[in-house]
Amino acid sequence: MPAPIVLAGIIALVIVTNAIKILNEYERAVVFRLGRLVKQRGPGLVLLIPLVERMRRVDTRTITMDVPPQDVITRDNVSVKVNAVVYFRVMEANKAVNEVENYLYATSQLAQTTLRSICGEAELDHLLVNREAINMRLQEILDSATDPWGIKVSMVEIKHIDLPVEMQRAMAKQAEAERERRAKVIAAEGEFQAAQKLSDAAKIIGEYPQALQLRYLQTLREIATEKNSTTLFPIPIDLIKCFIPGMK
Repeated sequence: MPAPIVLAGIIALVIVTNAIKILNEYERAVVFRLGRLVKQRGPGLVLLIPLVERMRRVDTRTITMDVPPQDVITRDNVSVKVNAVVYFRVMEANKAVNEVENYLYATSQLAQTTLRSICGEAELDHLLVNREAINMRLQEILDSATDPWGIKVSMVEIKHIDLPVEMQRAMAKQAEAERERRAKVIAAEGEFQAAQKLSDAAKIIGEYPQALQLRYLQTLREIATEKNSTTLFPIPIDLIKCFIPGMK
C-alpha cells in the first residue's frame, strides 16, 4: 500500500477520533464553532465538525471548595481568623465558560472577600452564637453574585473561628464567673424556698398543735429504726411542766 494512502488514512482516523466525544452523565460540552459559542451539548455522544468546532468539558456535579482562613477584625475590634466551606455547582455550562475566565478561581476569590466583609460587620459574640444566620447571609450574597456565571451556591458553612490566646483566656474567665453566678443564684433560691417552707410549716403547727404531736411520733419512729447504741427520746414539755415548780 502506497505511503501517501497510509498517511491519509492515519490523518482521517485522527480527525474522526477528535470529532467524536463521549460525555458522562454529569458532564456538558461547551462548543465553539469558528470562535462563536453554540448551544451546549451532552451528555452522551457528541459529534464535532472537524477543524471547525472545538469543545470544552464542564463538570456539573456539586463542588466542595475550602475557603482558606481569613484575617477578620470584628465590629468590636477583635482580630480573629475565620475559614469556611462553599458548596456550589454549574447550572449553565455556557455561562460558566463564556462569562468568566475561570469560574473556580473567581468563586474562590469572591468567597474570601465576602467572608471577610460579612464577619467584619458582626460583633464577636454574634459571630460565635449566630453562625447559622451568618451562613445564610453568605450563601445569599455568593449565590446572587455568581448567578450571572451560571453557578448556583447551595450552601456556605463557617468551619472554624480561631481566637487570640488572650481572648480565649478572657472568655474562659467570663464563663467561669458566669457559672459561679448561676451556682450562687441557685443556692440562694434553694435557701429562699427552704425558708418559705419552714415558715409555712410553722404557721400550720401554730394553727394545729396536733401536727406537732404527729411530727414527734414520726421522729420517734425514725430513731427506732436506726441502729444506734444510744437513743434519745424527746419528751414534750407538756408532760413534765407539772413537775417543775413555777411552770404552769
